[in-house]
Formats: sequence, C-alpha cells, structure tokens
Amino acid sequence: MWRSLGWMILAVLCCTANVAAGEVRAEARLLEAQAAFDEANELQAAGQYTEALRRSQHALTLREAVLGGEHPEVATSLSQLGDLYLHPRDTTRARPLLERALAIQERTLGGNHPDVARTLNSLGVLLGIQGAYGQATQFHERALSIRETALGKHHPDLAQTLISLASAYQEQGSYGQAEPLVQRALAIQEAAFGGNDPQVAASLNTLALLYRNQKQYARAEPLLERALAIREVSLGQHHPDVASTLNDLASVHYYQRAYARAEPLYKRALAIREAALGKNHPDVGHTYNNLGLLYAARGSYARAEPLYKRALTIWETSLGKHHPTVAAVLDNLATLCRNRRLYARAEPLYRRALAIREATLGRNHPQLIHTIVEFARLRLAQDRLADAIPLFMRAFTLSEEYLREEALDLSESRQLHLLQFLHTDEERLYSLLWAHPDDARVRHLALTAVLLRKGRSIEETSNTSRIVYRGLGAQDREQLEQLRAIRSQLATLALQGPGSLAPAEYQRRLEELASQGDILETGLVRRSAPLRALISLPPPAEMVERVAAALPQDAALVELVAYAHRPLIPESGPHRAESAGPLRYLALVLFPSGRIRALDLGPAAPIDLATTELCNAFSSRDAAYQHHARTLYSLAFRPLLPLLGDVRRLFIAPDGQLGLVPFHALHDGHDFLIERFDFTRLTSGRDLLPRPQRPSPSRSVVVFAAPSFEATQGTGSPWAPLPGTRQEALAIQRLLPQTQLFLGHDATRERLFQVKAPGILHIATHGFFLENTAAPADSRALIQVGAADRGPSPRRPSDPLLRSGLVLTSAPVTALELASLDLWGTELVVLSACDTGRGDVRLGQGIYGLSRALVTAGAETVVSSLWKVNDATTQILMEDYYRHLLAGKGRAAALREAMRALRRIQPHPYYWAPFIALGRDTPLRALAPNAQTPSAGWL
Repeated sequence: MWRSLGWMILAVLCCTANVAAGEVRAEARLLEAQAAFDEANELQAAGQYTEALRRSQHALTLREAVLGGEHPEVATSLSQLGDLYLHPRDTTRARPLLERALAIQERTLGGNHPDVARTLNSLGVLLGIQGAYGQATQFHERALSIRETALGKHHPDLAQTLISLASAYQEQGSYGQAEPLVQRALAIQEAAFGGNDPQVAASLNTLALLYRNQKQYARAEPLLERALAIREVSLGQHHPDVASTLNDLASVHYYQRAYARAEPLYKRALAIREAALGKNHPDVGHTYNNLGLLYAARGSYARAEPLYKRALTIWETSLGKHHPTVAAVLDNLATLCRNRRLYARAEPLYRRALAIREATLGRNHPQLIHTIVEFARLRLAQDRLADAIPLFMRAFTLSEEYLREEALDLSESRQLHLLQFLHTDEERLYSLLWAHPDDARVRHLALTAVLLRKGRSIEETSNTSRIVYRGLGAQDREQLEQLRAIRSQLATLALQGPGSLAPAEYQRRLEELASQGDILETGLVRRSAPLRALISLPPPAEMVERVAAALPQDAALVELVAYAHRPLIPESGPHRAESAGPLRYLALVLFPSGRIRALDLGPAAPIDLATTELCNAFSSRDAAYQHHARTLYSLAFRPLLPLLGDVRRLFIAPDGQLGLVPFHALHDGHDFLIERFDFTRLTSGRDLLPRPQRPSPSRSVVVFAAPSFEATQGTGSPWAPLPGTRQEALAIQRLLPQTQLFLGHDATRERLFQVKAPGILHIATHGFFLENTAAPADSRALIQVGAADRGPSPRRPSDPLLRSGLVLTSAPVTALELASLDLWGTELVVLSACDTGRGDVRLGQGIYGLSRALVTAGAETVVSSLWKVNDATTQILMEDYYRHLLAGKGRAAALREAMRALRRIQPHPYYWAPFIALGRDTPLRALAPNAQTPSAGWL
C-alpha cells in the first residue's frame, strides 16, 4: 500500500513539474511574442514595413498558439498586422484581420474600450483607401467618441483619430469640418510631445494639404517646410514619410507654377519611395502621376504620357481597376489626349473615369466636378456645344450643392476663400458665353452662375447674423459679445499702429487677435448651421426664372461681371493650372419675361482706367469732369442701350472697379443719366427675391451726429468740426419728431452698440477709407489715423474692414466692428460721411468696406458715399432726402430726387452725385401710418 501511495505521489510531482515547465515555456513564448510585437512597431515607425509585417505575423502566431483565438492580446496583434498591410494599400489582406480583431475586442473588452477605438480607426483608414469615405467617417467618429470618453479630450491617442477623421472629411471636400479637427490634433500633440515630434509633423502635413486643396498655397508652404525639417531630423533623409512631405511640397510649387522648384522634389520623393516601398507601391504611383502632371503643364506630353501609364498600372494592380484614385490618372490621360487633339482616345478615358467616380462616390460627389468639366471641354473641342452645355450645368449644380453644404461651417474669411476656389469654373462659363453669345442656353447658364455666386459671401454672412440675433440663445449672445470685444481690440491696435512694438511683434499681435476672432465666429457659424440650412436658395435650374418674376414689369436687371477670360480648348500647356487671360467685363440683361441679353464690354483695363479718372475728376472738383463722364459712358453704358430698348428703370449690380461708379452721373453728351434712367443698385439680382420674414420695422429713428472730436481717444488727428452734421441731425428731427439724437459728447461708439434694430439709423460724421490721399478741408473725411508724432506711417492692415470706418466721440469705429451691430429690422442706414461706399474691390463679391458691413449686419438699404463729401451741401442733400422719403418715395428714388434738386444749385457732380443707395428701393414701412412695433419672429 505504501509503495502504491509512493508511486502516486511521484506521479503527482511529475505532473506538477510538467505543468510548471509548460507554463515556463508558454511564458517564454508570450515574452517572445511581445518582443516581436514591439519590434514590429519600431520597424513600422522606421518605415521598414516588409520586416515589420514579418515580425508582426510571428507575434500573432505565438499568441494564438498560447492564448487561443479569442484573447484580447491576439486581437491586438491582428489589429497591428492589419494596420501594417494598409501601408502597401493591401486592403484585401488587411480587412479580415481588422474585422476579426474588432469582433474579439468587442466580445472580450466591450464596445467602449480604447483598443476597440484603435481598430475602428484602422478600419476607417482602410475604407478611405477604398474610397468609401462616408463609411470611413462613421468609423472615425465612433473611434473619437470612445477615446474622448475613455481617455479624456487631451490624450495623445485622440490626435490620431482626429487626423483620420479630418482626412476623411477632406476627401469629401468638407474642408470646413476638417480644419478644426487638424488644429485640435496639432495642439494636443505639441502639448504632449513638443514641437519637433514626427507625429506633430504628420499633423502639419495634413493641415498643409487642407490649405493646398483650397488653393491657400501661402499657408500650406511653411507648414510643409516645417514638417519636412522635423521628419528629416527625427526619421532620417530616406524615410517614406520624408518622401510624402517632399511630394506634397512639390505639389504646392506645381500649383504655383514654380515647376523648376517642384521637379527635383518630386524626383527625390520618387527615389525614396521606390527604395523604401518597392517599385509597385501605390505611393510610387502618386509620384509618377504628379511628375506626369508637371511635364504636361510644360507641354511635354511625350514625357508625361508614360508616367501616367506607369501610375495607372501600379494603381490598377495595387488598388483595383475601380478605385477613385484610378479615375484621377484616367482624367489626366484623357486631358493629355484631348490637348493633343486625340479626341477618340480621350472620350473613353473620361467616360471610364466618370463611371468609376459615380460608382464609388455617388453621382453627387464634388470630386466628379473636375471630370465633368474636362469632359465638357472635350465636347467643345469636338464642336459639340449641345452636348457640352448639360455637362457644364451638371458640374455647376454639383458645385453649388457643395457650396451650400460647406458654407454652413465657415467663417466669412473662409467662405471667401472657398468662393475664390470655386471661381475658376464660373469664369469658364463666362468665357463660354464670350465664345457663344447667341446661344440662349449658354446665356441662361452664365446668368445662373452670376445670380447664385455674385456677392454670395455677403448672403452667407448675413444669414449667420440673422440667426444669431433672432434664433439662438444666451450662450451665443455671450460669445457674440466676446467677438465684439476682440474685434474692438483688433481695430484699436490696427488704427493706432505699432507704437513701441517691433514690426514683427505688432504683426504677430494683429494675427493672433484675428485668429481668435475667426475661432469665435466659426463657433457661432456652426451652431447656427441647422437654422441657416432652412434658408435655402432656389435650385440652380430655377434661379433665373425666380429673379425674372421678381422684377417690376417696367424694369430690367443689368448684371455687370468682371472675369478673367479662360481658355476653353487649350492646345498646349497646363491643364490643371491654366493661365487666365486678362480681365474682361460682361453685361447680362434680364427682363421680367425671362428674356436674357448678353454683351461683351471688352477688356477691363480701359474701363477701369476711365473709372479711376472719373472718380478722381469728381472728387477733386475737376472742371473737365464732363469729359471723363462721357468717356466712361461710352465704354461701359452706351453699348447696353440696344439691349435695353425702351426700359428706363434699371436694377444694376456692378462688379470690379465699376462698383465704385455713380452711374447716375455718367454723361451721354447731352445730359447726365440721372435725367434719363432710374438706377437702383444691388449686390446681385438675387437681392430681388423674397427674403425670410423680417421683424416688423420699428418706427424709431436714431441719429448720431457732430461728435466731439476733442474727446476722441487713440488718435492725434486735428479733425475739423462739422457744423453741417449738427444742422442735418436737427433737420431730420424736425421732419421726424420721433428721432432720438446723439450729439456731441453723446455720440459715442458705446451708445451706438447699445442701439437695437432702429427703423432708421443715420450717422453724420467724419468717415474714412485709409489711403495716402489728402482730404479737402471742408469735407467729412478723416485726414489721418494714429498719432501724428510717430514718424512714417505703418503698413496699413490688409483687412479692408479695418481700414474703413466712422469717427465717433470716444474713438473711431471700423467696419469690422460695425458688422456686429444688430440691424435686423432696420430698413435704412444712412452713412452721411466721406468714402463710406468705398473699400477693397473683390471680383464677384463686391466692395469690402462700410456698406458691406452694415448689409451683413441686417440693414435692408445702405446709403453711402463714393468720395469725400462737402459738409454744407451734404446737409442740404440729406434734409431733402428725408422730405422725399416722408412723401412716400422709395429709398433710391428719394435720393435721386434730392440729387436732382441739389444739382440745380451745385452743378458739379462732386456736390450732388457722391451718394448711392444699395439695397431695396421700396418706400419705408417704418414711416407708413400703420407701421407696427418689432415682432419677435423671424422665420
């Protein structure tokens, strides 16, 4: 018995020893797996993806053998291996690994674990590689939510998902949604790793691409140069990430047409990629494609074609024949064939590219626009206008849909960048009209573009302002007050100049304040987006008919367009960055019947020169003013007479330098046009459309006049008193007893910003648009801003809204600050001062200055001046203006009558012609007997 018991004890001891030995072996294998896993991460960071794959596979094999197929560590290895296969874009191998990893992690760790977020992020990247950007966005958004909850909003791992989500948005053209994500990721990484970490470089690179894709090359280039410096130092000269930044920096030079700078960067990137990734990696294909673009841009088609074909072979093999990236090189090949007049070869390439993009991205994706436009240009080259027009219309409709969605997330400055980005294709439509002026379909398409895009940034900014004041809550009002405060700081700093600050520090502070304001404005814009989305413009196909229906039966709309003429059928040279020709002026006339007439007015240069000479002659009281008035009439208006027929009531929407022209003061050789035509000035014919319901107008009239210049701070300028402004204000009060006056020391900026949507706001004081020109002593002009003893004037602020404004008792107030007023319900703003209608000319978007600021703040009509006005005669003009308003005249019609009366006693246009009324011409509801108090509703 004891012997049996001994054998049993011995057996147990042996089994225990075997188990212990097995555990030791298992532990050793897991340690080996961890070492291989860590080594794979290091190799991946070094860009050695082939060796990293081998070590990652070894780690997975060991872990599966020891832990089984359902362990979280196995899932971690699966995720790592799948992630590594994404570098050569091998989505076929990567996807099952990542999906299996995700399933294990969700079963064992739950759906909200950080490891789940990592795998979700990799799956999102995979979907992006496959062109499924919408699905990719969903995966990244879920990963971001998990990481924010589990790790906090400042954890470094969060940055990875932010960048991935931003890239998915960028691929869909949603730059407004992408940029703040990249900025946030960059801030997290710089705080966690310092400014010289490779992860920081990756975010800098992503941000630069965002700017490059919006044609903001000056912002992209320094970011890429910084990213390149970081990567070369931290990763070495031959790392694939270095090649990526070289490739992207070269592309910025390419789009700026600096081909000699781009070519060596592309070649260096290609050499690195082929050595590090192999000759058939998709990234190698990208550089071949980009080199092809460069040679094609130089007209070297024989060098470009084999590079395109090499890229096509690589991408079809590595990504598949139906990937969106393949469509890009097909586009390039097709355009090359078209430019070589090989039309039969070009057409199937365009068709295939379009089919791929429609199948993978959908029929309404903005990436289709380029292919459709280039296909339309092929049709023109084939002399098939009837087939080209529907393609151009489809491309413009997609562009408009993209703009309507994207603008919901952008501040005013970024909206302007987006509109400039889209402007090239609009100019191509105007060039199409130049080539085919007799085709009714082309006229309709060109006018559609004008009506939807001209002054569009004003419309979008106004919509935001309306929602902020009428639809949002206390938090947004508080943010608006913060925005006002920052704009005031910015304006004060800009007007006072650098003082004791070094120029670089002065510019840094200006840029910092501008950036803070942009961030606050963007926040307001985004929170107002759901309500602004309800304020929809008509579909492009209906736009012309809607505006025609809004025209009075005795009137016509005259749209004047300044545009750069663009080649429609290039024979050689660049096909992505084609040179624009000189500016031209185009006139489009719309009648209530819907009939459209069009006329090319010719090169802009002589018209612009005549405009400058006219304005100079008027503002300087030149005795030869009639010569200049006749010259500009002959160039810019007389050619329209055959189009207008008997129509004498004109709604005119000028563009370019013509936005500074008082059309009523042009001379036909017999008399001024004020005696023959009734002009009403608009930003665009779109202004004629019914707008969202406004509050009922207030009967209140508020007048700021004759401020006390001795009390004005922040300037040493000896501003002359303006006795006419006080008399003007008192005359208005006699006519309108309800007028509330703020005179002298009471005419402060603080009181102005306390005013809420009066029916009429009248401001009579010194005005300014900062230029180095002298002002007549008896004018309502600001002679100088800034202390007189500071020596040479500092460089003027670039923002025209900081260079234009009014002078009140406490301080000058700029257009940028006035844009924050609440004028929703204000029917009329009168700026009875100098230069209040002037500003910087932005093609297609009007004059950036005081008038624009007040329109965006909500004013229905703004009366402003085009030059420095006389104090005494302006008093007479304004008093007469209000008499005609009280008599029931329209806002522009009353001004015409006042000007005609003043002309009889002061015949020089300097005195009677400086003011224009921009906006609605209907009589003032606030002066009607049954005018109501303001309503709380707006929609």
